[in-house]
Amino acid sequence: MITIYKTGEQGLEILDEITKGCWINVVDPTPDELMKLRELECPHEFITYPLDLDERPRVEREDGETMILLRVPFSQGPHSDIPYTTIPLGIVLDGQWIMTVCRHDHDLLREMASGRIRGLSTAKRNRFILQLLLNAASKFLAYLREINKAVDTLEDRLQMSMQNRELLGLLKYQKSLVYFTTALKANELMMERLHRSGFFRTYPEDEDLLEDVITENQQAIEMTNIASNILSSMMDAFASIISNNMNIVMKFLAAATIVISLPTLIASLFGMNVPMPMGSFAWAFPLIIAVSLVPVMVVVRVFVRRGWM
Repeated sequence: MITIYKTGEQGLEILDEITKGCWINVVDPTPDELMKLRELECPHEFITYPLDLDERPRVEREDGETMILLRVPFSQGPHSDIPYTTIPLGIVLDGQWIMTVCRHDHDLLREMASGRIRGLSTAKRNRFILQLLLNAASKFLAYLREINKAVDTLEDRLQMSMQNRELLGLLKYQKSLVYFTTALKANELMMERLHRSGFFRTYPEDEDLLEDVITENQQAIEMTNIASNILSSMMDAFASIISNNMNIVMKFLAAATIVISLPTLIASLFGMNVPMPMGSFAWAFPLIIAVSLVPVMVVVRVFVRRGWM
């Protein structure tokens, strides 16, 4: 899907043709749309690179065109094996227009297309890129807060559980944090390269905004590392708790088995053609039962005092 936006008097407007100062938003293009994009005077690889989900963040320049590739967080839903992952987002900068290329219709692109971002202008291409980078770093922090909430819910359920379902749920979010950490560090290297190259030194406001982007990205890295370390420690602790809970259950069952076996052992001695004590005394059987309860009470008392029951 190809959508063309341009800032007008009423905000972002959708156009039918590519004009100077417009934003071309390309989302999961079809082969016919890729052929149409070939008409633009930019390297075709700049359009196809962001469609590869394994591409790493970097900056490339060719024939006066610039491509900035970064990775942005992407939500796949709580029931997915990896609830949150990262996908590449390409920004192609031309002398006349700016283009974004992504495999999925990302929340970040929808927010920018909605016109809710203050001061967004497609004519100010460098400022547009910086606002996109800043919102991408903020999106990492927003998704990180959602991960922390989901982990807190699983933690409450795990405290009362002896199953592995909640522990596997924590493992899924730990995978998401690994993807976040890898993407954020790669984005940081790409932004530092932009900072050293002087790409945004035309206007002092742009350079200050780039420093804000780098600071926001570093904050996201620190928060992700903290959440990852806490989650790893939590998983180790709860794995030990689950094992300890299972040991407590097995200890109780073993103690109960010993207690139950004592009257069974005594009663079974008189079930194999063994004469009853006191001959045919009517109280012989109840007396045997009462006698068998004595060791049971003694064993129960010992187990309780030692904390085995």
